Amino acid sequence: MDRNAYLAWRDRKFAESPPSADDLVVEVNHPDALTPSELAAIRERIRRANMAIYASSATDTDMKRLGRQFGLESLDANWLAGEDGISEIKVSESGKGYIPYTNKPIKWHTDGYYNPIDRKIRAMLLHCVQDAETGGENRLMDHEILYCLLRDENPEYILALSEPDAMTIPERMGEDGVARPEEAGAVFSFDPDGHLHMRYTARTRSIQWKQDEATFAAVSAIEDILSSASPYMHAIRLQPGMGIICNNVLHDRSGFTGNSRLLYRARYHDRIK
Repeated sequence: MDRNAYLAWRDRKFAESPPSADDLVVEVNHPDALTPSELAAIRERIRRANMAIYASSATDTDMKRLGRQFGLESLDANWLAGEDGISEIKVSESGKGYIPYTNKPIKWHTDGYYNPIDRKIRAMLLHCVQDAETGGENRLMDHEILYCLLRDENPEYILALSEPDAMTIPERMGEDGVARPEEAGAVFSFDPDGHLHMRYTARTRSIQWKQDEATFAAVSAIEDILSSASPYMHAIRLQPGMGIICNNVLHDRSGFTGNSRLLYRARYHDRIK
């Protein structure tokens, strides 16, 4: 993106960024059967911030039908999802200790950061069926805003994080050998349609950063932003019937108590249309 195009895009991003999580919320009757006005309101928030939060009284919803309303068809299959490609995010021994399936906090990340380039996660839906006894709050941040903050601070950060070997996820060994091969890739990349994609995790285990000063400085700058009280960071504790629709923005999750929390998650290779 050349400088003039970047500055115009940057100015629009900052000007249109919602001032609070409340500005992301749209009241709807039923998420998988949105009215034209509900759909337009959600799309408007996604256009501005790459995300929207809906609130309804419906604790059960058809996730595939919900996604189709936004042009989402290509579900990412993963071995912990159901046969329909939808994951039940709950405390479960079947999760084999993976953090989303525990009540432990989850650090900042974008979904599918371990996926190969041809299976990028570009959009994600979360629907709350049952909230936790206490805790389980999500923080959300538009990855395009983070890009702008980094580029304004030092354009060299963007160059370092756009290298094809900036972040590597080591292979994961299973009982029968390699369960997932090593995956190297950039943190920031642009899709053919010009949209920015971010691949990131704040985890310090099972991740390898490129061993040079430029990458270390850029990663440290991300950490500083995500540990700050940024006005571009939004916190929400999903209640039953609420959900998040987003173009795979940065998010985290606080720890929580009890084993009753249940969310449905759908992850897509498509971007919201």
